[in-house]
Amino acid sequence: MNITLSMAIASNPRTWPILDGTVKPDGIDLVPTVLFPSEMFWRQLRYAEFDISEMSLSSLMIINSKGDKRWTGLPVFTTRRFFHTEILVRRDSGIESPEDLKGKRVGVPEYQQTGALWGRGVLQNEFGVASGDMEFWMERTPDISHGAATGFTPPPGVTIHQIPSEKNIGSMMLSGELQATLMYIVDPNLVDRSKADLRNHPDIKPLFPDPRAEGVRYYEKTGIYPINHGMVVRREVAEKHPWVVLNLLKAFEKANDVANARRMAHTEYYLNAGLLPAEAEEGLKTPLVSHGVRSNRNTLETAAQYSFEQGLTPQPAKLEDLFAASTLDR
Repeated sequence: MNITLSMAIASNPRTWPILDGTVKPDGIDLVPTVLFPSEMFWRQLRYAEFDISEMSLSSLMIINSKGDKRWTGLPVFTTRRFFHTEILVRRDSGIESPEDLKGKRVGVPEYQQTGALWGRGVLQNEFGVASGDMEFWMERTPDISHGAATGFTPPPGVTIHQIPSEKNIGSMMLSGELQATLMYIVDPNLVDRSKADLRNHPDIKPLFPDPRAEGVRYYEKTGIYPINHGMVVRREVAEKHPWVVLNLLKAFEKANDVANARRMAHTEYYLNAGLLPAEAEEGLKTPLVSHGVRSNRNTLETAAQYSFEQGLTPQPAKLEDLFAASTLDR
């Protein structure tokens, strides 16, 4: 007899096989709610509404460091991006390189969010721009921020202003009140409120003229494809039904295989139609994402080191404390 568990998750190619029922975890009937991550994490951190959910890797490290053990991590990594390549700047700001961000007014939806953690970590370790070198303006208000749910306070030496409720990152970028934004989120949800299309606005440009090339450079140098979100399961569920952990991990690994097969079907079409160079085939056939602690240890430990360096956690989080014991050798 199956057990029924509620699940909050975002919709993307790697979760579709779970959401559409193509892949079902053994012994578990999932009741999914599809949410944008900003809202999902706030609801989980504040109200613990779901048995299973995606979770901000940064927030998981923070709550773990504060003794909040409501969740145990599953090494299922649903989104990854080169976040530093998404930094936007005003064309009239005088910012032509990462080093020019020093002394500038920089927007951020949520200071502790994982994408911002990666952005600041790369700026510091690759370009010598520390968090304290910039002046941050945070969009999310205290009542609906992840930080309010985790007891966040600005790290020593870091200046963080609250953007007034009548403004947002988009409006302040267009008015010139902000000169750059570390991240930018435009999506209708309960937490984020920017609406302007900055990425296509004539006054705004990416910090890196060729973001794709910068992502390739960073990956070739470090071997890191930054992880943004993992999954968590309510600890009391994992303790009562230990088999749930690996059954969920197996299901998401199978869903990942389905997503890769679907991606390759599209790749084969474009290769056969001559729309992609033949030399691209080998690279395109390489899976973009793998789950598990073992294959992602360097990336996870780098995120933990960045969190410590930036004063979000008192020491680098140990993966053994974040993830269920049965998953550590996967």
